[in-house]
Amino acid sequence: MTASPTLIPDPAAQRQTVPPPSKRFDLLAFARKHRTILFLLLLIAVFGTVNERFLTARNALNILSEVSIYGIIAVGMTYVILIGGIDVAVGSLLAFASIAAAYVVTNLIGGGPATWFLALAVSTLVGFVGGLIQGKAVTWLHVPAFIVTLGGMTVWRGATLLLNDGGPISGFDEAYRWWGTGEIAFVPVPIVVFALVAIVGHVVLRYTRYGRQIYAVGGNAEAARLSGVNVDFIVTSVYAVIGALAGLSGFLLSARLGSAEAVAGTGYELRVIASVVIGGASLTGGSGNVGGTILGALLIGVLSNGLVIMHVTSYFQQVVIGLIIVAAVAFDHYARTHKA
Repeated sequence: MTASPTLIPDPAAQRQTVPPPSKRFDLLAFARKHRTILFLLLLIAVFGTVNERFLTARNALNILSEVSIYGIIAVGMTYVILIGGIDVAVGSLLAFASIAAAYVVTNLIGGGPATWFLALAVSTLVGFVGGLIQGKAVTWLHVPAFIVTLGGMTVWRGATLLLNDGGPISGFDEAYRWWGTGEIAFVPVPIVVFALVAIVGHVVLRYTRYGRQIYAVGGNAEAARLSGVNVDFIVTSVYAVIGALAGLSGFLLSARLGSAEAVAGTGYELRVIASVVIGGASLTGGSGNVGGTILGALLIGVLSNGLVIMHVTSYFQQVVIGLIIVAAVAFDHYARTHKA
């Protein structure tokens, strides 16, 4: 028998049978990728049309100053959500860290030119330790992060009330107040601090091994563990980071208000989580970035400021922010499941 010749496929014929890539514009994919900045620009246009005061430089600085306080924490929340975690205790920890620092400065030290440095160190350290405790509880006790931080929200708020019998602490000197009300090259100090935190947060997440490990843990914790990643360390560290940033924000807020108050940070957990989710991060982990979080924080700040200018009650603002969170997650899910 004569063996039949082996047929070698013609590469040219194969290339002809492969359909060319579609160049059709995918509106859904574009909207999903840029939804935050598109909605932000829409809000700016609407509020600017309704009230001319909205587009002034002074109002823009007011918005950025307000956003800076919870935006700093939102950078840390980006890390937490990237690993598939959550932290609903940030507002309470902010209050406890700030009032602990104010208590040390006013009651134990009695004031002085370097009180701002001590307050900054104490507030950040208290926040760091609080976050570290919560991170250890998640990894050692294997309790879901939501439950741990829900308990932490009550514990830190109660500790805040106990520390000074529920009363505020004030009487800070000018060097202390400068951190909340001063300016650097005509830019409010909180905005400068927020920008520095955001830059560092972005660089660490994007260009370091630690940042890559955070994404790996969020994508698949077991696979990351098998690849040699110390998952418990990563989980614990991100809660310590967000705790330290909550303490930093507490210091800036007390300096801005001239007072450390037990009710400080109330509702911040909603704004912080909303900033990250609206910015495009997935609550299941492994997807998100600091740039998106900044846009999300700005969107909430613009929305809140615009509603105030339109004389809309603050109670309704919470309703709107809650609806936006649900809409952002729903749209993201729809876009993911209806790819062209």
